[in-house]
Amino acid sequence: MFVLKRVVLAFLAGPPLLLSAYAVDASAIYGVNHTHWAINRFSVDGRSAVDSIGRYQGGGGGCCYSAPERWHSGLTVRVDWETGAGSSRDFPGTRDWPKFLEWEKKILAQKRRHSKVVSVPDYTGQDVCGITVHFLPCDEIQVTTSCYAYGSPEYPIKIPLELPEPQSCPAQPTDQQKT
Repeated sequence: MFVLKRVVLAFLAGPPLLLSAYAVDASAIYGVNHTHWAINRFSVDGRSAVDSIGRYQGGGGGCCYSAPERWHSGLTVRVDWETGAGSSRDFPGTRDWPKFLEWEKKILAQKRRHSKVVSVPDYTGQDVCGITVHFLPCDEIQVTTSCYAYGSPEYPIKIPLELPEPQSCPAQPTDQQKT
């Protein structure tokens, strides 16, 4: 039954995954947002995590991240994401159209696109349950393939959900673009 589920999943995900159905398990992509910005969208190696994540929340659930059967040194993933306003509390409604357009312009000006390649931690001897991306202040990220839930004692990333934003961030390579 388990093998049948993997073959069906691989068939739905496409021919490349079908060819490797017996070598990998395909699992969901999740995210944990430790910042005051919303994560409007994100993907891992081009695979969408489906939904947005509000400030200081978790979310995702898109299909599928497939870890190689064996971890190897130099294993990385590319994470692409967009940040933006974490709240629509200033939304003026649409009755006053110029006011709405001004609000929309302000919201759009806050959007940023990011992209980073990060190392996947060694999972040798462990079960792999998809991938979880942790979004941190200063556009930093960490990933894990742990099967444990965020916050459990066994979970490898011990960062508190609500991290304070620093006054300034270290200079980074140009990985941000306005949209």
